[in-house]
Amino acid sequence: MADELTYALITPYSLLKSRTGGILGRLLSLTNLEVVGATMFAPSDAFVDKYCATIEEQDCKPAWKKVMTDYINSNFRKMNKFRITNRTVLLFFKGPRALEKLKDDVIGPITSFQGHTIRGSFGDFVESADGKVEYFEPAVVSAADQNTNDKQLALLAEYLPGDGGVLEDIVKFPEGVRAETTLVILKPFEEQSPLPGNIIDMFSRAGLYIVGVKLLRMSIAQSEEFYGPLINIFREKLKPKPEKIAEKLKESFKSVFTFEVPNTIVAGHAEQLSEQLKDMNAMHEFNKIVQYMTGLDPEKTSLQDKKKPGTARCLALLYRGPDAISKIRNILGPTDSKKGEPGKVRRIYGEDIMKNAAHASDAVENAERERKIIGLWDNKGPCELKEMIENYLRSK
Repeated sequence: MADELTYALITPYSLLKSRTGGILGRLLSLTNLEVVGATMFAPSDAFVDKYCATIEEQDCKPAWKKVMTDYINSNFRKMNKFRITNRTVLLFFKGPRALEKLKDDVIGPITSFQGHTIRGSFGDFVESADGKVEYFEPAVVSAADQNTNDKQLALLAEYLPGDGGVLEDIVKFPEGVRAETTLVILKPFEEQSPLPGNIIDMFSRAGLYIVGVKLLRMSIAQSEEFYGPLINIFREKLKPKPEKIAEKLKESFKSVFTFEVPNTIVAGHAEQLSEQLKDMNAMHEFNKIVQYMTGLDPEKTSLQDKKKPGTARCLALLYRGPDAISKIRNILGPTDSKKGEPGKVRRIYGEDIMKNAAHASDAVENAERERKIIGLWDNKGPCELKEMIENYLRSK
């Protein structure tokens, strides 16, 4: 069976109420579909008009059409009834029967009160005795059928370059409040893992706004540039200790010579070896990080292939607000997972210094440098998700 491509939009109200992590965790973990793209999306009025038109063309009860179009019109426009930003998180999924699995098994019907579905847990549907819908919040919006799915995918491809991407300017703060944007990368996670959602849920404590999302398959070239500053740190921090080398040398000499080699000779060679090996040791540790973040061995990859996307899957996010950098790093905890206080992200989900759940920028200037490397700086350049959708629709 051929793979299908479909989508899910986490609603602006869900983002406002910090339900993003819980919903994302369900979307990623409750089906065997592959997540193939993620971005922020703030629908323009033109998009909303055309999107509602695709709902009107569906073959379903007029009452349900009205419920959904009324909701989209009231919540997805820049000027909406809640007077909130119309930010949504847009995710794309691929796999056999993708639409059916996502809609029926994970998201659930709009009238669902069953807690195992997203709408059962995070949505609301209140109907009066006379059948009038008093309140409706679907939590996630997706396609209702295959024909509508293709129409809405085409619509997303048309509007993604203008309405999607980095949305730093859409969030307004009171006069005098200085906001900053920080980058978080949720480190490689497995298929059907709720881990990214769980971590995002913990970051919601910071009271910050998500203004950027990207599914990231970091290339070796990107990873080497991203983590490049660590090499000099490793050279000194991980420099082999001369006394340790001296111990090893003395043990080795015993198996070669029948006399004891003087300590002055051993110590002299140990100092020399420590200097000579520090670069090799630093690069060895550096390459381990690159391989972990990309899923590829940098020492066995050609120069040309180093620019290709890796096999490891990460999720990059931008958080914006006052003191965003310090707030996120406080929730994250120290680099060494074992040294964190109880309740910190790395203490709960990390394994060691390298596999410590997430990266977070430590300064505004570093956040800018890192964002540019992974392509989460601005909305210029080609739109990869638009190309993905168009390639899929052409192949049908």
